[in-house]
Amino acid sequence: MSPYMILAIAIVGEVFGNSMLNVSNGFKRLFPSIGVVIGMGIAFYGLSLSLKTIPLGMAYAIWAGLGTALTALVGVIIYKEKFNLKNFAGIILIIAGVVVLQLSGSAVH
Repeated sequence: MSPYMILAIAIVGEVFGNSMLNVSNGFKRLFPSIGVVIGMGIAFYGLSLSLKTIPLGMAYAIWAGLGTALTALVGVIIYKEKFNLKNFAGIILIIAGVVVLQLSGSAVH
């Protein structure tokens, strides 16, 4: 499996884990708390596997940047959080930063 596919799975795990944090009520609800542990376990395990071939800075930038952007979108879509121009600009800047890092040539192809 491609290291970028593994990293994508890690990102999905992070987004899921973060989403479960929102409903775990400070780890007082059992099943969402288990979801946090599973999601974050997948996230960190996938990130660690991707680091075998993707440089640390690049992998972490993609993982954290896209994870943050997707978690923000989940908040808006599922949890009906407010979304405005500043939120949109922030997400675009995160994605642009990941793209610039990718174009810098430090990624493994």
